[in-house]
Amino acid sequence: MTLPPFVNTPRFLRLFKLIFYPLNYLDDYGQKYGDIFAVGNQKNPLVYVSNPQGIQAIFSADKTLFKSGGGGGFIQTLLGDNSLLLLQGEKHQRERKLLTPPFHGERLQTYGKLICDITQDVTQKLKVNQSFLVREVMQDITLKVILQAVFGLYSGERYEQLQQLLGSMLEFFSYPGNGAIIFFSSLQKDWGNWTPWGRFLRTKAKVDELLYAEIRERRQQQNYSGDDILTLLMLATDETAKPMSDEELHDELITLLIAGHETTASTLSWALYWIHYYPKIEEKLRSHLLNLGEAPNLYDILKLPYLEAICNETLRIYPVVLNTFFRMLQEPLELMGYQFEPGTVFAPSIYLVHHREDIYPQPKQFRPERFLEKQFSPYEYLPFGGGIRRCIGMELAKMEMKLVLATILSQFCLKLTSRRSLKPVRRGLTVAPPTRFKMVVCNQIF
Repeated sequence: MTLPPFVNTPRFLRLFKLIFYPLNYLDDYGQKYGDIFAVGNQKNPLVYVSNPQGIQAIFSADKTLFKSGGGGGFIQTLLGDNSLLLLQGEKHQRERKLLTPPFHGERLQTYGKLICDITQDVTQKLKVNQSFLVREVMQDITLKVILQAVFGLYSGERYEQLQQLLGSMLEFFSYPGNGAIIFFSSLQKDWGNWTPWGRFLRTKAKVDELLYAEIRERRQQQNYSGDDILTLLMLATDETAKPMSDEELHDELITLLIAGHETTASTLSWALYWIHYYPKIEEKLRSHLLNLGEAPNLYDILKLPYLEAICNETLRIYPVVLNTFFRMLQEPLELMGYQFEPGTVFAPSIYLVHHREDIYPQPKQFRPERFLEKQFSPYEYLPFGGGIRRCIGMELAKMEMKLVLATILSQFCLKLTSRRSLKPVRRGLTVAPPTRFKMVVCNQIF
């Protein structure tokens, strides 16, 4: 059996680097070992792949060749047993079919005005000549989008409670040191409300209680008149006319919250940073937006090539999730000249692919024009993963990014409070701008 090169760093140092310096981890090992390298033991290694042809072979392989999803520990505690991210085989196919319709076509467009209205409402509190924490504002926007568009909650006691509790629960991820708790199950001990893990569990339990109460209340009242995603999922049935259970609905709501709130808030924060770090990019984008007129059609905003290029480049340079779903090999496989046995786990690396010099010249440079000059394959550009595990909320996230950015730029002139380069930090299982990142309102556009 011929295996790719193995990382020879001692395990403790390697894990420390992975938790606290995840981009350095990938940059250093990718530069040293190339397109494919392994960590762990020789029998069941974890193999990172950053070669587009290798990733294509993994994504397009017969669905029985790899096992993806499953697992336990922190991710199962967070999302629940019925999350789409954890399901496998026929259960995963069933759940994906039920979840797909609300995230595509005309149904998705119904949320466009809602996103713009929420953005305007949240940003009304911004004052000229005052700085603000960018992530805090972006999280407020994306959380309200989830509560209204996904959960179907617009006001009331339950809305207020969920908004407060969800914000508190997700604050667990704001401390890079909590990454150790996520990666080491031995640290996930409930020692009471005075510990981070204890507070997280108690807050999540309160969130669970409120979501189950909302689901039960709608079923009892037969209240299916809304156009929110929860209502659509409650009405959906599979080929046997079986609807989703309360547990399935709850776990998918939590999954959509984590996948759609945290990640989009991070990406929007990065986009605002890059747009204002390069004045020519800001000037060019504003020019394109002004050309749409005073009251542009939402469809015209969504179709702006330069706005889309900025969003694509933001997702390229610092993808929120560094690797796609891990895939465990079920049968012997030859890949890129190496032989692998069942039990090998493959990690197609989004970050390393996005930083290949041969695909993206000067990859550390933020340059939206590259997406206007060339169309990249789904194995060269994959911020939402790929294959049967590609993010189901991809189109909603892209639409939200464009509309939030266009709405903010149409209302405010902003500037960075510092010209120092912003470095990504770990935020749970993702990477994000530092929580302390601030901008200042230099003018309000009327």
